[in-house]
Amino acid sequence: MSEKLRAKKKFGQNFLQDQSVIERIINAFNPQKGEEIFEIGPGHAALTEHLVEYSDNLNLVEIDNDLVPRLQVKFDRKTNVTIHHLDALLLKFENNNTRIIGNLPYNISTPLLISFLYQSDKIKDMVFMLQKEVVKRICAPVGIKDYGRLSVMLQYAFECEELFIVPPEAFDPRPKIDSQIIRLTTRPNPPKVDLPALEALVKQAFGQRRKTIKNNLKKIITEQQLIDLNIDPKARPETLTVQDYVNITNSFEK
Repeated sequence: MSEKLRAKKKFGQNFLQDQSVIERIINAFNPQKGEEIFEIGPGHAALTEHLVEYSDNLNLVEIDNDLVPRLQVKFDRKTNVTIHHLDALLLKFENNNTRIIGNLPYNISTPLLISFLYQSDKIKDMVFMLQKEVVKRICAPVGIKDYGRLSVMLQYAFECEELFIVPPEAFDPRPKIDSQIIRLTTRPNPPKVDLPALEALVKQAFGQRRKTIKNNLKKIITEQQLIDLNIDPKARPETLTVQDYVNITNSFEK
């Protein structure tokens, strides 16, 4: 099993191979003994080979039927490694303070992040490689074009930090776009809100970005209710803060 398998488009695979980039990611993540760590999509174990030396509870989550046997052979004698052969979208965390790392498949990165958002009470932090444009959207401050649904939802639960950019030549095969590392650290006390209701409201609010918040939410909340919440009914959706969306959701829920 020494020969490397080709990346599969259906899984959005691009295997990281640049050792200097790998070391930078590991240093940014800073794994420690005693921590429960999940790696999403270990692939050819580029990150795993480093993580296994630092972690005494390393969980590898891999969906690819061809890669799993290779990982099992490679780490067969490592008692600190558990391999989970499943779709990461089905992953459920049981313990608190879970740490997560991975080169997320581009084709499912957004639903994966939302899945982890709903389990944020079990998560300490996450370090991921994503498309650069997705990282920019997640970390975008209020008031700019990139600020949108993903910004609001993830910034609600996490401190979002842009780290370094990874060029296409760091991968095999080379993607057509730049990638970037992001750190998501769970906020200790996010404001109370019904998360599915917030997600539905934010989706509605950003459904037509060029319209005012009053028009986008007219079936949900009145103009006077927006005014009572100190929100300008004529404001565009990208000008409302995360707390504004939480306040609207809580008002609607009441």
